Amino acid sequence: MIQLAESHSGGNPMGEGQWVRRSLRHLSADLRDQGHAACPNTVRRLLDQQDFSMRGNVKRLSGPPHPDREAQFQYIRQQREVFAKAGAPILSVDAKKKELIGNFKNAGRRWVRQPDEVNTYDFPQDASCKATPYGLYDVQRNRGLVCVGTSADTAEFAVDGVDAWMHSEASASYGPVRRMLILADGGGSNAYRSRLWKRQLQNLSDRAGVAITVCHYPRGASKWNPVERRLFGPISINWAGVPLRSLDVMLGCIRDTSNRSGLRVEAKWIEKIYATKIKITKKEFKTLSIQHHATCPKWNYTIRPRTAPGLL
Repeated sequence: MIQLAESHSGGNPMGEGQWVRRSLRHLSADLRDQGHAACPNTVRRLLDQQDFSMRGNVKRLSGPPHPDREAQFQYIRQQREVFAKAGAPILSVDAKKKELIGNFKNAGRRWVRQPDEVNTYDFPQDASCKATPYGLYDVQRNRGLVCVGTSADTAEFAVDGVDAWMHSEASASYGPVRRMLILADGGGSNAYRSRLWKRQLQNLSDRAGVAITVCHYPRGASKWNPVERRLFGPISINWAGVPLRSLDVMLGCIRDTSNRSGLRVEAKWIEKIYATKIKITKKEFKTLSIQHHATCPKWNYTIRPRTAPGLL
């Protein structure tokens, strides 16, 4: 029996994690062909005794690590210490996955007398809209702002979220802000390669008179970005099992999010329609006031106001 199972199994041969690729019915038939009568239930019991079980794939490997991965993590830690000591804002940002707004199933469970009845299929045409939550997490104050947009998830949308945070949270919490640190993933609307992301940050820096330092996490390291576990995690738990039938429901679930560590979250709907495929020419890009850092310069840079180039 074990020889048959091992010939159709996978996993670590020296460890405990193994699984059978063939069905119980096929293994039962193989045994019968060899003169051993064993029904599928008997096969299941024999496999259980040998620590075989039905398992799916586990997403655990992030691929080959970037050679500068550890150096970038250490540099981010140093930058966080510098900005925290100076009392300057440290903002962790990222976009959560898009959500269909309508009578659709939302993963998770909650305490109810009767389950909500939702659509069997998640057809996009049955949704009133598709919403993108862009999260901004204040690392030092344990406060979050989620800007929900129903247009495209673009760099303009991302920087408008940063702008909204500065108008609603920054001055009240930090007084006049002259410098800030943004922690972001390496891809998406706030990608380190995005010229539009940098152009929009430059415009914000010019308007607000703030020097903006950005540190990007390496590929495959987004789960270490604080916004993921400290903001999006609690939000997902709070709205688990709640059909997001309208934007008001979605915004309400976000605003009601809290945890034992004292997290408080605000939510804002951004109605603006964002154009896609905007190109920034090399000529325009050269006008930006960007200083790349010595350590991992493509991931770390500071954008200063062009009206005050000496601002730290």
